[in-house]
Amino acid sequence: MITLEKKKPQAQALNNVVIRFVGDSGDGMQLTGTQFSDTSAMFGNDVATFPNYPSEIRAPQGSLYGVSGFQVHIGSVEVSTPGDNVDLLVAMNPAALKTNLYAVKPGHTIIVDTDSFTKKNLEKALYEKNPLEDGSLENYRVIQVQMTSLTKEALKDVEGLDNKSITRSKNMFALGMVYWLYNRSPEHTIDFFKKKFKTKPHLIEANKKVLNAGYFYAETIELIPNSYSISPAKMAKGTYRIIMGNTATAWGFLAAAEKSGRELFLGSYPITPATDILHELVKHKHFGVKAFQAEDEIAGVTSAIGASFAGDLAITTTSGPGLALKGEAIGLAMMIELPLVVVNVQRGGPSTGLPTKTEQSDLLQALFGRNGESPVIVIAASTPANCFNYAYEAAKLAVEHMTPVILLTDGYIANGSGPWRIKTVEEMPEIKNHLIKEAKENWHPYDRDPETLARNWAIPGTPGLEHRVGGLEKDKVTGDVSHVPENHEIMVRTRAEKVKRVQNYIPPIMPEFTDEGDLLVVGWGGTYGALHSAVKELFEEGYRNIGFAHFNYINPLPKNTEETFRRFKKVIVCELNSGQFANVLRMNIFDIEFLQYNKIQGLPFANSELVEKFKSLI
Repeated sequence: MITLEKKKPQAQALNNVVIRFVGDSGDGMQLTGTQFSDTSAMFGNDVATFPNYPSEIRAPQGSLYGVSGFQVHIGSVEVSTPGDNVDLLVAMNPAALKTNLYAVKPGHTIIVDTDSFTKKNLEKALYEKNPLEDGSLENYRVIQVQMTSLTKEALKDVEGLDNKSITRSKNMFALGMVYWLYNRSPEHTIDFFKKKFKTKPHLIEANKKVLNAGYFYAETIELIPNSYSISPAKMAKGTYRIIMGNTATAWGFLAAAEKSGRELFLGSYPITPATDILHELVKHKHFGVKAFQAEDEIAGVTSAIGASFAGDLAITTTSGPGLALKGEAIGLAMMIELPLVVVNVQRGGPSTGLPTKTEQSDLLQALFGRNGESPVIVIAASTPANCFNYAYEAAKLAVEHMTPVILLTDGYIANGSGPWRIKTVEEMPEIKNHLIKEAKENWHPYDRDPETLARNWAIPGTPGLEHRVGGLEKDKVTGDVSHVPENHEIMVRTRAEKVKRVQNYIPPIMPEFTDEGDLLVVGWGGTYGALHSAVKELFEEGYRNIGFAHFNYINPLPKNTEETFRRFKKVIVCELNSGQFANVLRMNIFDIEFLQYNKIQGLPFANSELVEKFKSLI
């Protein structure tokens, strides 16, 4: 007897794909996207992600402004952004479809849960007609799935689940379908279930059943004629893991504490989108981390100043509104000349603004948001992975120059994720300090290093090193309170010069693609991926006269900044604000015209809009 077996069709090879999972904030879209990202990373794909969720803790179910999403871009080629246009949209309800349809490429795929397209949900999404029936989606390949019903069917024999828990499992049905569609194994997610629910075996069984049900359902339906494959990406040798920006920031500080020989202290007040740094560091008390959740922003920063006075590597984390509240205390740390790192994970403002959306609108606040003449070092991370590097660098600069450092990230890279090559502490650069362990003859607290102008770091309680600190102006040597006019001017200029001399310890700006030409694209912070991708696309199309310069060091600027700009006919500064960095550059370089491209929508730059703009200027 001959048995005929159904043969799985050959997978179609793709270089990259962009997938977006969207639904209500309770539908588990963040978990679904994270699992797909992690599985793809383990397979060897380059990955970039972009979570996008509402500001309200739990917005009204089915509402347009309650949609939560997670976008992931995977590829066998370099992936620098979560992508612009979507190849696959998974929409769990009408509101998710309506608010995200614009991003789907014509002819590409939409998977919907038809069980959610009820009259009530359609009305909440402001649909007059059902888009699944009125022909409005004829330009797309729409896969209609009774996802909720099929989930209930898969779990009908599992004990210990209420109806709400069963319905919430439908996100795993969607994930199973997407795993089959892109030739991913569900095993990594099943291992995740076993660890997460190790004390609740019925939940392991339930999630596994639904995941497999979705996987095998996708294999059977005719609307999906074949699956797709994305080969592993070629990356530098090393051990990698997918890491979120906030986690990378926390780990960078752990490495800096280890390298500097100081215990790490975090004084922080929870605020979106910075709170995950606090959550991560709390897990590492075994490394000597002291994490203090303060009663407010001011207590968070002042506790960190106290810890720095006591000899710890001290940090405080916040977002824009919290940075405003911390301003006076940052001025105090600058006046006392103690090392302190302030992390500002930027979000849309002003006031409460857009707490779950990204923006670069706190730059001028970081530079100038304190009374008096109070310059501090300001640097910015530019990818989720290099948040590790710049957290480490912020700590290094603070300790070596004895002054506060503000590290700017933003909601886009803090909540996004990408591959990070794991580093050993031995690979990290040395962190020197100015600790004085014993009193010497004629010792003074404001004796300075002749190169950096950093003062001594004397730990309270050390015999012979007693000294006073405070917000009043102090004598340039003894640190005693001084109201002498000439002394005040000397101290103001000395503190400013100390920050300026940081230029001698930071790398020069190095343009990518070309060193001179018709157009230089300039960015800073978290816009790196979009700007780099857009310039790379144009360069590969034959536009060899376009360069790209991205700034991570804002105050002071790299020494060769002006020289670099003068090698190009036009300079355009691209920012997610109304032009703050462009104005900073104008303040420092008077006779160069800085063009601007700005976006203030709570969203990152799209590759397509940048390419169009740059072409118009070349």
